Amino acid sequence: MTEFAELFNRHPHNPILTARDLPYPANTVFNAGATIIDGETLLLMRVEDRRGHSHLTAARSSDGVGDWRIDAQPTFTGDPDRYPEEIWGVEDPRITWLEEPKHYAIAYTAFSVGGPLVSLATTTDFRKFQRLGPVMPPDDKDAALFPVQFNGRWAMLHRPVPAASGTGAHIWLSWSPDLKHWGDHHILLRARRGGWWDANKIGLSPPPLRTEEGWLILYHGVRVNASGAIYRLGLALLDLDMPTKIISRSDEWVFEPERDYELFGDVDKVVFPCGWTQLDGEVRIYYGAADSRIALASAKVADLLEYMKATAGRMRRDDIA
Repeated sequence: MTEFAELFNRHPHNPILTARDLPYPANTVFNAGATIIDGETLLLMRVEDRRGHSHLTAARSSDGVGDWRIDAQPTFTGDPDRYPEEIWGVEDPRITWLEEPKHYAIAYTAFSVGGPLVSLATTTDFRKFQRLGPVMPPDDKDAALFPVQFNGRWAMLHRPVPAASGTGAHIWLSWSPDLKHWGDHHILLRARRGGWWDANKIGLSPPPLRTEEGWLILYHGVRVNASGAIYRLGLALLDLDMPTKIISRSDEWVFEPERDYELFGDVDKVVFPCGWTQLDGEVRIYYGAADSRIALASAKVADLLEYMKATAGRMRRDDIA
């Protein structure tokens, strides 16, 4: 491994949230969207109930680490009477502040009878929500919006899996004039092939992060071996003005399951962030650990960009073919 191997530092109080912290009974809490609102860190947590269905619950903290104030009841639940695609719950939110029209957009997975699909909702306060409904058909998930438009269009990263295609699961980029109607779909970042840590199946983790060097992408790769699947994290950097252009991509993973709380749970050997926050040059990732609890790790943005500069120019055929 390289000198950059320890880019992310785990918080010593991990895990920072478990189902025991909730004010109502639940099986697990994990895969939280994250943002900073009114000077506080807000997590929109995926909570799996004891039926196996998921909903979203908000938690707020002044320091983003402890003393979480958690909504007494689920904040955002499936509404199958009006939105039948949510019949088996809502999962894995990713939060983006849209600079115009100045509200938050939440891309989440709706668990329909036809499989998981991407839906959108908007909010200004995480108390009232306006659903835009499904925007991608199944099977599709791991979606997030960019915070700005490009030439008058919104851009969204997502991960469709064509049924029985055998072509792998890649990160796609799609475009919309209105957040409702999406087209101009194409593969942006391909899963590698063969023995790579991110071969055959990848997906977006938190939403794109704007930096001075480009859009920083943290994505997960799934390695399947004789003992099951391992979810690890890697980085990519996209051009600020043209996100269709990949500047660099990490060959190695930058974060993997190591601690007991990441190795053992409802799904073993998983680190899965849906949200991160940036403040004073530091990025914090809030990640689901073994699909059972929420943990926290941090890194210096400058270190991540330096790492990406060191990997620039090493794009491989597997990345683009």
